[in-house]
Amino acid sequence: MGINEYIKNFLEYLEVTGNKSPKTLENYRHYLERFKEFLSENIDPKKLDIKKIQNYRLYLNRIKDGKGKALGIKTQNYHIIALRAFLKYLAKNDVNALAPEKIELSKIPERTVEVLSREELERLFKAVDQTRKHGPRDLSILETLYSTGLRVSELKSLNRDQVDLKRREFMVRGKGRKPRIVFLSKKAADTISSYLKTRNDNFKPLFINSIKDKDILADEKRRLSTVSIQNLVRKYALKAGIIKKVTPHTLRHSYATELLINGADIRSVQEMLGHSSITTTQIYTHLTNKKLREIHEKYHK
Repeated sequence: MGINEYIKNFLEYLEVTGNKSPKTLENYRHYLERFKEFLSENIDPKKLDIKKIQNYRLYLNRIKDGKGKALGIKTQNYHIIALRAFLKYLAKNDVNALAPEKIELSKIPERTVEVLSREELERLFKAVDQTRKHGPRDLSILETLYSTGLRVSELKSLNRDQVDLKRREFMVRGKGRKPRIVFLSKKAADTISSYLKTRNDNFKPLFINSIKDKDILADEKRRLSTVSIQNLVRKYALKAGIIKKVTPHTLRHSYATELLINGADIRSVQEMLGHSSITTTQIYTHLTNKKLREIHEKYHK
């Protein structure tokens, strides 16, 4: 059996046994199709060696898109991660191929994140005119993003019956469909409650758009899109006079940083963010260290 058949079986394994999300499956399929393009022949997996993998990495590094732009190091690493997962699958199925641990990921520059100060957050929230039609909805979105640290895709998917405003907590499924509990501040819960009082519909989504559709089953058509959420966050940041590039993820970063600055342990923050690895959460420790330096300089005379 050639490598193409093994890749097909691996993707089916991810879909059924691995229970991967459609987006994850789509990404793995894309990355492994590119590997097949590089090989250009349906070889026996046993013929894979370090030299061939090295040539593949050179191939990835030299690929150009339609605009002549090369693949970023992070994107190249995603291809290698998919390949290592495939090799791990082969080993698990007693196929004597290259050991996945022999393939290292490329070093990437230390990641930095942008966060909003408390003063900037207050300006952002105050930039929403609640007397306007979508004011209550938009303020609810901003407050919920900051209160929960949700990813924009998670926020978009929320349904009204999912969010317990009395207990101020609810469950979401994040990356890899992993469930986690998130918590609402009293302010955020009150804001959502006020927003829902302005609605006289029975649509399932918590946050809806203005599309006029007479189809009573048009729940998903009324669900606010991720692009719309990103645009409204950007709009209010500009209105508030915030020079930084502000996205829904900026509010997620601000949420995590605020928790750490106020004494939360990093393992708890990892769980609340839904990070599978604590390494991802550790990017925030640099920000909190910077904050400590600012406090030291301000108060130590």
